[in-house]
Amino acid sequence: QVQLVESGGGLVQAGGSLRLSCAASGRTFSSEIMGWFRQAPGKEREFVAAINRSGSVRYYPDSVQGRFTISRDNAKNTVYLQMNSLKPEDTAVYYCNVLRNWPRTPSDTWGQGTLVTVSS
Repeated sequence: QVQLVESGGGLVQAGGSLRLSCAASGRTFSSEIMGWFRQAPGKEREFVAAINRSGSVRYYPDSVQGRFTISRDNAKNTVYLQMNSLKPEDTAVYYCNVLRNWPRTPSDTWGQGTLVTVSS
């Protein structure tokens, strides 16, 4: 079982960048597929990025392709989301989670997330 704590969110101007971190506890982190999701006010949760166990394969939806990069450091039990060229529509609470299936099926257990606000 992996427990997750997201951090790194904040207020940024459109066109700016942020790096989110997801710290994991538990002995099985390196064996888990990981992903990022987000939920904007009044909208349903959506998939943002996925990364395989070794970090060699990544997957993104068209909405963030070319702007966001997911990475992981298994030695630190941490997964990251580098967000560049941010847009106001990226404003949301961002969550990381274990993926049960590739590329976008999350575990049932969620953390508190970290809020990203992009101003115009």
